[in-house]
Amino acid sequence: MSATRYTYLGPEGTFTEAALRTLPEAATRELVPMVSVPAALDAVRGGEAAGALVPIENSVEGGVTATLDELAKGDPLMIYREVVLPIAFALLVRPGTALKDIKTVTGHPVAQPQVRNWLGTHLPDALWESAASNADGARLVQEGRYDAAFAGEFAAATYALEPLVTEIHDAANAETRFVLVGRPARPAAPTGADKTSVVIWLGDDHPGALLELLQEFAVRGVNLMRIESRPTGQGIGNYCFSVDAEGHITDRRVGEALMGLKRICPQVRFLGSYPRAGVALEDVRAVRPGTSDGAFSAASDWLARCQDGRF
Repeated sequence: MSATRYTYLGPEGTFTEAALRTLPEAATRELVPMVSVPAALDAVRGGEAAGALVPIENSVEGGVTATLDELAKGDPLMIYREVVLPIAFALLVRPGTALKDIKTVTGHPVAQPQVRNWLGTHLPDALWESAASNADGARLVQEGRYDAAFAGEFAAATYALEPLVTEIHDAANAETRFVLVGRPARPAAPTGADKTSVVIWLGDDHPGALLELLQEFAVRGVNLMRIESRPTGQGIGNYCFSVDAEGHITDRRVGEALMGLKRICPQVRFLGSYPRAGVALEDVRAVRPGTSDGAFSAASDWLARCQDGRF
C-alpha cells in the first residue's frame, strides 16, 4: 500500500481538493485526482492509496448518493475524519465572454440546486448540462464545449478561465461535508466530540421495523445526526439506512446500541468513529441522565450483585 498517497474526487480544482488541502497531512502526501467517487475509494481498497477524501453530505442537497452507496457495498472501508467546507460558486468563463454570450452552462449535479435561483434570474434561457464534477465542468468550458461553468473560484487559474461572477449561492452558509476514508483499523481514541457512522439493513418489512432500529439508539440516549434510506439494489422496497450518531463506539451507550442493532438486523456495517469537524469539546451537549458510561457501569454492578444475592 502507498502510505504517502491520497486520492480525491477530481480533476484538479474541485471543492474536494480544496477540502483535502485543509488537512495538515496533505502537505506531505501525493494527492491524486480520480474520475469518480468509486474510483477514489477503489484505489484505497486496492492498496494504491492510504486514504481517499470524498464528499458525503451537502447542507442544501443532502447526502451524496455515490459516496453513501459505495461505502455500503464492496470491501469494507472506514471513515477516519471529516472536513466541512463552506461552498460558494463562481461563474467561470473563457476570457472575453460576457453574461449575454452565455447559452450553455455546466457543473456537478449537486451544484445545480445551489445556484438554481441565480441561474433563473440572470441566465433564464441558458441550457444546463451536468458534468462529472465542478472542476470537470471548468475543463469542458476551457475546451469550448460549454460557455460557462459553476465551480470554485480557485479553479479559474487551473483552467485558464475568468470568474465572471463570484459568491453565487442561493442558500446562505451552504456547506459540504467530506470524509477521509481508509481501510479498516482500530478507531482513534475518543475525543469527547465524536461521531459514529454505520449502515443498517432491515431484516424484513413489517409495521414498526424502522422504529425498532431507532429505539436501539433512543433508549440509550444516543442522538442521531443524520439518517438516510438508500435502495439495496435487490428490488423495489428493499432499503438500507445510512446513519450518523453522536458519540464514539467506545462509549457504552453507543456500543450497546450497535450491539442491539446487530441482534435484530441481518447486517450492520460499522463505518467508523471519528472527531466531529469544527466542534469544540465545550460545545458538545451533555448526555441524558442515566446514559453516561458511569451509569452503565453502575447498572452492570447492580445486576451482578442481584445475581450473587447481594442486593
